[in-house]
Amino acid sequence: MRFGMFIPQGWRHDLVGIDPAEHWAVMRGLAERADAGPWESIWVYDHFHTVPAPTDQATHEAWALMSAFAATTSRVRLGQMCTCLGYRNPGVLAKTALTADLISGGRVELGIGAGWYEHEWRAYGFGFPDAPTRLRMLREGVEVLHQAFTTGRADFSGEFSDFDGAIFEPRSTQPGGLPIWVAGGGEKVTLKIAAKYADYTNFSGPLEDFVHKSAVLDAHCAALGRDPQEITRSANFNLLLAEDEAELGDKLAVLRERVLPHLGGETTERFLDDYRGTPGVGTPEQVAERLAERAAHGLAYTIVYSPEAAYDTRTLELFEQRVMPELG
Repeated sequence: MRFGMFIPQGWRHDLVGIDPAEHWAVMRGLAERADAGPWESIWVYDHFHTVPAPTDQATHEAWALMSAFAATTSRVRLGQMCTCLGYRNPGVLAKTALTADLISGGRVELGIGAGWYEHEWRAYGFGFPDAPTRLRMLREGVEVLHQAFTTGRADFSGEFSDFDGAIFEPRSTQPGGLPIWVAGGGEKVTLKIAAKYADYTNFSGPLEDFVHKSAVLDAHCAALGRDPQEITRSANFNLLLAEDEAELGDKLAVLRERVLPHLGGETTERFLDDYRGTPGVGTPEQVAERLAERAAHGLAYTIVYSPEAAYDTRTLELFEQRVMPELG
């Protein structure tokens, strides 16, 4: 199994209490730690406002961070999980991604999805098209990105954008251009887009859901005449590791204390529900067993998010020392 980790960027209230002037130093330090360690990749989210509710806590922009990490790391690959297609013209996004890729020496991955955070869309003036419209936007945008990365040109006339001889030079040094990750598990549209264009997919949920969606992806590939083995299946997991239940309870209590002043009681409990009873939360042995089960069903790439990374790297250390060796 291959492994990536998210760098805290504020979106999930994971830089609370740290002076904003120090945020970049914290993020850069964790990126450099990953670069020197066993991780294949580092990731950021593409969002502007915090979750599960918008607050005045900082959320740092994904593609600015891509270029910054490109310039300050040397080995790890760099990704976004995932870029919201509706926030950027796909041609401008392709140029941005190719520039970051050049800075990195050919290490950028392009994660793309339809977007979902309604408050954020409306706050930034994008409106909030219905789901079918957002998915049509995604389909068009991925086609433009694919053209840009594979041919260095884009000629496309669609419902949402028109490109007439757009030039995308210099091309990436990566064979075939930047790898495209299509995120989301929508069975009729998203997975069909992935079957046609994706190098990687990203969908999570219970194991039975992962197995089902993977089978749907296989069926779409068969209809298109594409070998499904060409597409690597990935999933994201919240990660919180401890030696026993008591220590795990202590870590959840610290997390609750951090976010409670910003989210209030009810929203804080919903926030903590993202950790309770989930595959990446438990002892190292429990998490290794759960990921091994998913690997047996086709999961080849795991991306983890530690809510305490900016404050305490013990969870990352336990994962590196006692989970990754069991699966790598």
